[in-house]
Amino acid sequence: MTTSLDDAAAVADAVLFEGYLLYPYRASAQKNALRWQFGVLVPAGSGGGEPSSSRTECLVEPRPGARLALRLRFLHRQRRRLHDAAGAPCERLEVDGVPHVAWEEGLPREVDAEIGLDELRAGPVTVPVDVPGGLEEEPIRDAAGARRGTRVRETASLRGRLVVGLAPVPGPYGAARLRVDVVNDAEAGGGEHGGRDRVLDRSLIAAHTVLALDRGAFVSATDPPEWAAPAVRECVNEHSWPVLAGPEGATSVLLATPIILADHPQLAPESTVDLFDGTENDEILVLRTAALTDAEKREARATDPRAADLLDAVEAMGPAMVERLHGAIRPGGRAPDAVPTLTVPEAPWWDPGADAAVDPSSDAVLVGDVEVRAGSAVVLWPRPGGDAQDLFLRGRSGVVQAVLHDVDGLVHVAVALDDDPADLQTAHGRFRYFAPDELAVAP
Repeated sequence: MTTSLDDAAAVADAVLFEGYLLYPYRASAQKNALRWQFGVLVPAGSGGGEPSSSRTECLVEPRPGARLALRLRFLHRQRRRLHDAAGAPCERLEVDGVPHVAWEEGLPREVDAEIGLDELRAGPVTVPVDVPGGLEEEPIRDAAGARRGTRVRETASLRGRLVVGLAPVPGPYGAARLRVDVVNDAEAGGGEHGGRDRVLDRSLIAAHTVLALDRGAFVSATDPPEWAAPAVRECVNEHSWPVLAGPEGATSVLLATPIILADHPQLAPESTVDLFDGTENDEILVLRTAALTDAEKREARATDPRAADLLDAVEAMGPAMVERLHGAIRPGGRAPDAVPTLTVPEAPWWDPGADAAVDPSSDAVLVGDVEVRAGSAVVLWPRPGGDAQDLFLRGRSGVVQAVLHDVDGLVHVAVALDDDPADLQTAHGRFRYFAPDELAVAP
């Protein structure tokens, strides 16, 4: 069961550290002044609009005697403070040319449980979450051994619970609806006076769960079989999104995250460095990181041990590894977790001399029995199994901007949404791309 949970470890780690520390990876960078943006579960009554619990519901097809393994993962904020030689608090110390800075580190925490589904049929099961606080002091000494300051690391205690329930789904298929609630029961700790900064001390940050069945299968929430679709639509997911995890075709592991993903998300094999931002381009971040000055790199190393590891990995990359980041073409069409927003400049981006018969600005394609081309009004009906975010566009209207043919003979229709705020996407030549069978002619 533990091995099954580990099948989702790489993607789960990317979720855990999404946005943890942003380029240029220094404490003094403005973009790192406001952190901890994803999956934050605060104590109830803290205010500020952030939730104190999350709910995941999904369908399962259990076999007799099936057992559920469950792993809650989150970051526990650890304050790293500095005191100078006189004991006075300070934000920065430099000893023998080495900078030391105050910072907030994230400690990975895991809570594991294993529950029999027969036990869940008798009623919900509660798994306690209890993480003690801690305080550590470490002297900062110079080369001669003299004490020049103190580094203090402090964490607050955390308290919460997982509530796991199972309910039968009417019908002949023997399916059941599994519910997992993650609840933060810690005291608010003076949130009204300390604001979000104090609340984060007792929060579950980047909270997500990994579930595994030893006998049985999870049903996809984004592309369920026809018989399961009505029951899947009745599932309630709040601040959590469940996707099938592990290799393509696997159904025994499920990952529920605060970030919308497609089923079976995978890290690109070319991405060998954890850059803490899965939505950015690895090549750009690697090249920018390598271009940091020596002083900037010293501060980044002092900011967080993970930043130091990142710099070591970037500096160890040879030209061949960097070249691999430039791009990859994979068989099987578009990647399920890729967002196809391509840039179309005002001037033609194709070579008219290559094929005079191709002109995306005037070419047409049949949608049903009607030809559509640039300027045609359409309604979007993305099919299941594509990008999960496309599902939010179902029923939205837009205008065709271009009809494109790729080298494999496939047709892609570029669409600008009618309710694009202030034409922000259209003004930059960025559109959504759909296959003809994902469109309907607007009435």
